[in-house]
Amino acid sequence: MNRRTLIKTLASAGVAAAAGGFAYHHSKESAEEKPRNRTTPAVTSGGIHLQDVTRRAGIDFHHNSGAFGKKYLPETLGSGCAFFDYDNDGWLDVLLLNGTDWPGHERSRTTLKLYRNSRNGTFTDVTSAAGLDIEMYGIGVAAADYDNDGHTDLLITCYGQCRLFHNNGNGTFTEMTKPAGLAGYSGLSTSAMWFDYNRDGFLDLLVANYVKWSPETDIYCSLDGHAKSYCTPEAYPGSTCWLFRNRGDGTFEDVTGKAGLNDPTSKSLGVTLIDYDQDGWPDVFIANDTQPNKLYRNNHDGTFTESAVQAGVAFSEDGLARAGMGADAADYDNSGLPSLVVTNFSNQMLGLYRNEGNGFFVDQAPQSSVGSSSRQTLGFGCFFFDVDLDGLLDLFVANGHIDEAITRVDPSIHYAEPPHLFHNEGQGKFREITSEVGESFAAPKVARGAAYGDYDNDGDLDIILTTNNGPAYLYRNDCADALHRRSIRFQLVGTRSNRDAIGANVRIATPQGRRLLTVKSGSSYLSESDRRLTFGLGSLDAVDGVEIAWPCGLKQSLGRLEAGRTYVVEEGKGVLEDSPFEKPAQT
Repeated sequence: MNRRTLIKTLASAGVAAAAGGFAYHHSKESAEEKPRNRTTPAVTSGGIHLQDVTRRAGIDFHHNSGAFGKKYLPETLGSGCAFFDYDNDGWLDVLLLNGTDWPGHERSRTTLKLYRNSRNGTFTDVTSAAGLDIEMYGIGVAAADYDNDGHTDLLITCYGQCRLFHNNGNGTFTEMTKPAGLAGYSGLSTSAMWFDYNRDGFLDLLVANYVKWSPETDIYCSLDGHAKSYCTPEAYPGSTCWLFRNRGDGTFEDVTGKAGLNDPTSKSLGVTLIDYDQDGWPDVFIANDTQPNKLYRNNHDGTFTESAVQAGVAFSEDGLARAGMGADAADYDNSGLPSLVVTNFSNQMLGLYRNEGNGFFVDQAPQSSVGSSSRQTLGFGCFFFDVDLDGLLDLFVANGHIDEAITRVDPSIHYAEPPHLFHNEGQGKFREITSEVGESFAAPKVARGAAYGDYDNDGDLDIILTTNNGPAYLYRNDCADALHRRSIRFQLVGTRSNRDAIGANVRIATPQGRRLLTVKSGSSYLSESDRRLTFGLGSLDAVDGVEIAWPCGLKQSLGRLEAGRTYVVEEGKGVLEDSPFEKPAQT
């Protein structure tokens, strides 16, 4: 019986390999030797450069974890970040989350930061003017238009009460936590995402929670038997996620139990939307730390069925629950099916779960460069994106340990670590190119949140990255100009569906085959990326056709469209407007 058959047999019997102490060997079949309907040719990565433009862009931010020597667990988590267009001018703005000092140990006042895009490569701090100059122990962010009024709102996850901020459409935000019915939901919340799980046209809210912790219940742990260190989550009870149904009147109903998501054993950090069975209904993947990951299949009736074991994504290849941090889902092999990436702790490597169809995934990392390169690093933020616009989705991972004393315990593990940038070479192969794309980019960091987005509107995707108790970084991607690569971008406007079209699947047709991207909220770790969909086209001047599957179930087709432009498409109508990309920024 081969490994896949064995896993499927265990899954169908409802048996987790870890529960019985069972270990099995990796298959000799390489993940990089089995092409699956991959027709896009590989392209070399020469010419990719990610330029550190943080200072010249006017972003001056330093995360405050509140650390003062007591090693409180929330200090290890933050913080998140977001690329989103809060003022609807067509240019991405930046939000950076921040913590606060602990009571009795106040040193300085710190808040989140909102930077408005000045459309010339720089940003202006508008936090106070926007009404967001508020102290809170912020951890993560999910940005979307929950009331369908055309303006992007913010959900901030926190230690303590999560906060909902309504976008007033005039450059300001008003807190609506209590009027919306979210008051009283307090805990150690991490990632969140907006999605329309019941397809009624209004965005619902999923909030992940880590563990039950407070200063009063803090436990003394030590790495070396002497000084206090940060405890693992195994020291604390788990906590369920929360699912809030949008009533459509600006208020929300807690449907966690009713929907089948109540699970007090979970210790959740990352979430991502994934329609893994391609039935048009959004499913949910949750990365858990030291507990099995969860995959909630949408039953189309307001409920979900937990399917991670049956799908092969609950555990590692060895049948063990790993320390899941961040997560993302995308069709990285152009097979037409979304796969998963999950970041894990040091000595665990990434999980790269390829969607085999029929509701089953196989982890490709153990036998690929993705696994060998990530075995010693501790990953947090992660996402699939086409860094060089060649038509194949690459993979970025933000790395950094949780305790600065780790090297004294294990000299092979470091507190600050370089990120991973894996270039998709085609045919299921990835090659790490971190050291090739920029000195600042490759420098070791204690990284956490990460998001991608085209802040300068030149057609390629840039990166915003946060560090724990340290600065944020903005990396400008100049590949569109340097490599003469083309791309095409879609911004969807829902009518029957939610206005942001979260959950929509867009497929383009090219001479090299079809490609799929999905409109999502959340993903990565505590962060929000550009919701516009950017398809890399290499040297192609156009796409042959476009198919859009809207969240409500409507299918819409568009004909040939030229590259080098952003197309705003309204549900049921077609292209409302299109605009060319900006001239590439000068180095």
